[in-house]
Amino acid sequence: MSVRVRRVYEAAEPGDGLRVLVDRLWPRGLSKEAAKVDEWPRALTPSAELRRWYHSGAGSYEEFGRRYEAELTAPGAAQSLAGLRAWADAGPVTLLTAAKEPEHSHTAVLLRLLGA
Repeated sequence: MSVRVRRVYEAAEPGDGLRVLVDRLWPRGLSKEAAKVDEWPRALTPSAELRRWYHSGAGSYEEFGRRYEAELTAPGAAQSLAGLRAWADAGPVTLLTAAKEPEHSHTAVLLRLLGA
């Protein structure tokens, strides 16, 4: 399984494989052509409420991770996570995010759950 995380603002590379946007909102100032996104499974992204809570500074990253994992057990999210696993088993996958620090975002939780 080959999964990596890149910022969506970086230019696409041949080794990216399937490019999956894992943010709920479309990245600001970026056209769909420039982003070169293949899939955008919104059910896989943190809820608006969880995003607002985390970005308000009310809780720790560890608590955010626990809450996000709980959200990923909902039927739609669990189905999207299973789909992401299947894509990763079939070939390289690049998770795209606008987060400035992907290692402290939901993408790190996804990588951990995928065993990547």
